[in-house]
Amino acid sequence: MRVIEVIIDGFKSYAVRTVISGWDESFNSITGLNGSGKSNILDAICFVLGITNMSTVRAQNLQDLIYKRGQAGVTKASVTIVFDNRETKKSPIGFEEYATISVTRQIVLGGTSKYLINGHRAQQQTVQNLFQSVQLNINNPNFLIMQGRITKVLNMKAVEILAMIEEAAGTRMFEDRRDKALKTMAKKETKLVELKELLKDEIEPKLEKLRTEKRAFLDFQQTQNDLERLTRVVVAYDYIRYQDSLSQSAADLEGKKQRQRDLEDSAARLRSEISHLEEDVKKVRSQRDKELRKGGKASALEEAAKKHSNELVRLATVLDLKKSSL
Repeated sequence: MRVIEVIIDGFKSYAVRTVISGWDESFNSITGLNGSGKSNILDAICFVLGITNMSTVRAQNLQDLIYKRGQAGVTKASVTIVFDNRETKKSPIGFEEYATISVTRQIVLGGTSKYLINGHRAQQQTVQNLFQSVQLNINNPNFLIMQGRITKVLNMKAVEILAMIEEAAGTRMFEDRRDKALKTMAKKETKLVELKELLKDEIEPKLEKLRTEKRAFLDFQQTQNDLERLTRVVVAYDYIRYQDSLSQSAADLEGKKQRQRDLEDSAARLRSEISHLEEDVKKVRSQRDKELRKGGKASALEEAAKKHSNELVRLATVLDLKKSSL
């Protein structure tokens, strides 16, 4: 992956859009007169690569990077760098299918900054991961060695030079990621322990309580079902028993009604007999009176009247008994 084009617009001394293209594969330096903007090209590249140390690009804040700090009508600055990505073995992870990769960084007056990768909005961390995957870490203190630091580098000890080489080679990036991963794992482990304690102290007792309540509820439901079933059985039994009792009562009632009709018929016959006997008694008494006046058969008629009177009393008694039995 190599630079093939840089587009600068509103950045530092570049007030208008400036396209720098035609970069040779062996390009390694920029030459020109003093004040022609050589250093600003390098600053622009550092800017789009995501540098965070403003002193490296000779600025105090992002607003210093806008042409004349926004006082000349230019209110934003943007830099785009285009890479040749046809050598897929050296491509950033996840970008192997792209022939070129363009990265844009834009700032507006007030300090707002945004990144674009191939024209799509991206987070700063995504841009840093892209460059770090090809060993480009702009925030490595040894990524750029400015003029004033050359003597310092020459006077470094062997351990310091080794650290600088490791940083430049990109191994430090993986060490940092490893350290971050270990810290993350430690945090996750701590969180896991907390979750296990929470599970043991709070959640499991609640679950056991819920299980107990569930069993009690199921037992209650079973009891309710049994109660409803037995209630239906009792109701059915009572219904059949009452139906049988009703049938028996209806039969008894019909028997009593029939007996009442029989008694009423018998009473009617008795009343008829009593009526006839009363007629006979009247006739006998009338005949007796006649005979008494004539002076004959008096005793015979008296005996007949007494007999009819006794029969009349008997029938009246029988009639009263039948009435009381009704």
